[in-house]
Amino acid sequence: MTTALQPSDKALVPFVSVDHMMKLIHHIGLEQMITGIAKEIEKDFKRWESFDKTPRVPAHSPHGVIELMPTSDGEAYGFKYVNGHPKNTSEGLQTVTAFGLLADVYTGYPTLLTEMTILTALRTAATSALVGKYLAPKGARCMAMIGNGAQSEFQCLAFKALCGIDTVRLFDTDAAATAKCAANLQGYGLTVVSCTTAEDAI
Repeated sequence: MTTALQPSDKALVPFVSVDHMMKLIHHIGLEQMITGIAKEIEKDFKRWESFDKTPRVPAHSPHGVIELMPTSDGEAYGFKYVNGHPKNTSEGLQTVTAFGLLADVYTGYPTLLTEMTILTALRTAATSALVGKYLAPKGARCMAMIGNGAQSEFQCLAFKALCGIDTVRLFDTDAAATAKCAANLQGYGLTVVSCTTAEDAI
């Protein structure tokens, strides 16, 4: 007589897939998600000395780079796996993919495994807008976005949410990228102006 193996509840690690992450963002709201991430980033900057500042561990190849980015604050340990392969777009693939893990330092147990491709885009935008909140001219409402790849959309929405930007002026050497960015920003409450030169954008 055999008994099917059942995993212990101590062996289960919560996993956030791409689908789960998308559902979470839609549930919370994109701008609210960016705002919440920015608040946590600001808290962490204020306790910067509590983190290990281990350099990222890169593996370079002729095709791109794969990096591990570890850190710990003594209570939680985390790392992000991220790649950068610019040639991927010509093969119908994403340039960047990422996932991450958190673990409890006291037990060594993993506590979370999550996709971080989308999260990286949100975190990058949240960090930029957080800096903008302190360094942008007070009362600024218009922003030039030069370079209109996928990250630019998150940047525009982050600056709207954190800095009160209401107008973005877009420029990219690839007019199709500008058109795509402008189309994707429709319905988010921004006035979007497509420009033909960087000088026009600024």
